[in-house]
Amino acid sequence: MFRWIIAIFILVPAVEITMLIMLGHLVGGWMTFLLIIASGFLGAYFAKREGRKVMEYAKFEWSQGQLPAQQILDGICIFLGGILLITPGFITDILGFLLVFPYTRPIFKILLLAIIRKQIGKGNMHIINRR
Repeated sequence: MFRWIIAIFILVPAVEITMLIMLGHLVGGWMTFLLIIASGFLGAYFAKREGRKVMEYAKFEWSQGQLPAQQILDGICIFLGGILLITPGFITDILGFLLVFPYTRPIFKILLLAIIRKQIGKGNMHIINRR
């Protein structure tokens, strides 16, 4: 797992820088700069908006005596998406928007749930039941 993280921290910035340079040559440096700034602000706005929606629905479910499990997964996706959206670069922005938008988020929730189940199966995560 650690090797994957190291590879991601090396490869993603290298690909992002390459794409920024290519886009800068294509549309100009200032336009590229403005696109980066606009995607950051737009992404922060969407992440905040979706986060509030999820939080309100989670509060509602909690008040009804239900565990807001789906909203927790939504919150994790929105949090990760928000981090990616404020990171300069277009690949991270695309992935961030996909994590934040409610229409594409279910795909990532399925992947996240599969990762959590796999970690529980390996014994790396534990469920605490306090009854």
